[in-house]
Amino acid sequence: QVELVESGGGLAPPGGSLRLSCKVSGGTVNTYTMAWFRQAPGKEREFVTSNRRSAENTYYADSVKGRFTMSRGSADNAVYLQMNSLKPEDTAVYYCAAGRRLILSSLRNPAQYDYWGRGTQVTVSS
Repeated sequence: QVELVESGGGLAPPGGSLRLSCKVSGGTVNTYTMAWFRQAPGKEREFVTSNRRSAENTYYADSVKGRFTMSRGSADNAVYLQMNSLKPEDTAVYYCAAGRRLILSSLRNPAQYDYWGRGTQVTVSS
């Protein structure tokens, strides 16, 4: 069974940084489309970033472009989300997701992903 475990969330001040990790077990990270989503209280789950298994291109929500960077670590079978210049509106539970096969136009649709982590809380506040 494929399992995803997020870590690295916590409290950061506005303008600060956090690095989230998503460790994949039961599968090889580079065989999946990987993504990060987030969900704030009272809001629907929101796309943050994703890339295909080749990792040639990474796609970002407009709200995080230039601030967040997604990467893959093949050696440790994980994906990462470097979050810089954090804003209070970034506060949410962040979820890692993996998809076995997705078309490019569906990358932002959470319903298209097969496996999900439990999430890690990110709080941006002074």
